[in-house]
Amino acid sequence: MAKKRDNRLVPIKYTSREFDTIKRDLIEHAKRYYPDSFQDFNEAGVGSLLLDTVAYVGDILSFYTDYQANESFLPTALEYDNIIKLGKQMGYKFRGNPTSSGVAAFFVVVPVSPTGIGPDTRYMPILRKGSEFRTTENIGFILDEDINFADSNNQIIVAQVDDTSGTPTSYAVKAYGNVVSGELTRDIVSVPGYQKFLRIELSAERVTEVISVVDQEGHSYFEVDNLSQNIIYKPVTNRNSNTDKVGALMRPFVVPRRFVVEQDERNATYLQFGFGSETELKTESVLDPRTVTLQRTGKNYVTDPSFDPTKLTETDKLGISPANTSLTIIYRTNTRNNVNVATGRLTKSSRAILDFNNITELNADTIRTVRSTIEVNNESPIIGDVSLPTSQELKTRIYDNFASQNRAVTKMDYVSTIYSMPPQFGAIKRAMLVRDDDSFKRNLNIYVLAEGSTGKLEQASTNLKRNVKIWLNKNRMINDTIDILNGRILNVSIDFAIVADQETNKFDILATCITKLREKFAILPDIGEAFFITDIYKTINDVDGVVDTKSVKVRQRTGGRYSDLGFNIRENMSADGRYFVVPEDVIVEVKFPLQDIKGVIL
Repeated sequence: MAKKRDNRLVPIKYTSREFDTIKRDLIEHAKRYYPDSFQDFNEAGVGSLLLDTVAYVGDILSFYTDYQANESFLPTALEYDNIIKLGKQMGYKFRGNPTSSGVAAFFVVVPVSPTGIGPDTRYMPILRKGSEFRTTENIGFILDEDINFADSNNQIIVAQVDDTSGTPTSYAVKAYGNVVSGELTRDIVSVPGYQKFLRIELSAERVTEVISVVDQEGHSYFEVDNLSQNIIYKPVTNRNSNTDKVGALMRPFVVPRRFVVEQDERNATYLQFGFGSETELKTESVLDPRTVTLQRTGKNYVTDPSFDPTKLTETDKLGISPANTSLTIIYRTNTRNNVNVATGRLTKSSRAILDFNNITELNADTIRTVRSTIEVNNESPIIGDVSLPTSQELKTRIYDNFASQNRAVTKMDYVSTIYSMPPQFGAIKRAMLVRDDDSFKRNLNIYVLAEGSTGKLEQASTNLKRNVKIWLNKNRMINDTIDILNGRILNVSIDFAIVADQETNKFDILATCITKLREKFAILPDIGEAFFITDIYKTINDVDGVVDTKSVKVRQRTGGRYSDLGFNIRENMSADGRYFVVPEDVIVEVKFPLQDIKGVIL
């Protein structure tokens, strides 16, 4: 807006936003309208100091105005925390602490049976869920299921023999069970009085799963995706399991006491409760479908409202908030940033929970001996994901999650659902869905890859793929059939030659080019994505001091620590040599950038 001064119209330029233009406009303004009272335009004068100060403040205000505007929208946001918050508004649930999971082998030594033939099955214990183990690097793992050493499928071998007679005196039993990374942590939080939308921060970092929340009266609180969702599904014992081979039945339950888990990029974890009070608790514990009614209220017609099948009853309190009590919160935390484990590293037993049937009838000394023999070892890598998604990856997952609407219909719906799998089941680094047109039912092939303990791509374990398939079943279309398959890895190296400016330090330019390429290939492509050699030319040519990029050679690396994929880059190169294509189940990786990216200056 322009303002009048002594009957003269004084123009104000609103397009000046940085220091130099603001100061220039101020000088022109002073010269034009204050020629008699202000004439000191010397750079060392007090007048110049005042102009610099005003321009400085204007530049800062302009910067933060632009910054605030950019951070308010997902496409332009740069701050990681802001991206997480914007994603939350779009229904994306950030999982900041992935878990590695896998299968471990467990061993126990039991005495020979009284008959002298075979092991004494009375001393074959049950290793309970929740038993804790550690790796040689002191990374904690928790058993995720009960293991019965008396199962007939377990392997049994002779452990010790009598030196005189040669008859067995004890047997070793080997069984397998699923383990997940982490340690159990307990917080006891006092809640003095009623508080709407109570928010509690957990004391530990790297929280991967909240296992239970119980108040001092014995009431349990359940985790839900959002506070408006009041239905959970519990396993109920199936009394006909012997005939239909189903161990448990899934039943819906209304949970008025509920909370959501929120995490941020700083590894802080919060429990968010609703604002209902105990006096308003009237909800039944079991869902009755008759309570799901249409809201007509006297109208003789009904509309077609949008319907969320996870929200089957109506509520306006968003759950009961605990008050005048203390909460016992048990949760699982990762002990390290990197919780992936190589083969043979899970070897220590820190807290093995062993139970025996009819323990009162057994010898106490023999039981203590059996307890002391428990051992563990992982015969295959235990992997999941060790790094947070980059800002761009996080934005892509948010967009995909928003478009899926809790249904896996399109290709991106399936991929987004895989990436949103809870961390206690492991994490997939890259996934790609391809429809198998040769299949009679047009089966969906989903190729997945995990990340190993060194941060490099590895094939997903059988247990991790099984978790992915179960996770997809809740959202997939009823007529879709799915196969979870391992993706294949193509390891490549890059050699380039450049011409540098004669007036610059050639070694610095070469080091900068290599650094830029390492940063570029630190972000993995999608499975099946073509490799563009022109992108390498562009990255190098954008470096200051590079006159020209003379050549770029991409070679496959195999053997040793590289993958053994049979692939010919030359045969798959485009006619113009700008890129080469890879099969739909292959991803290109520069596995060791420090040694696989090299350059020379001509």
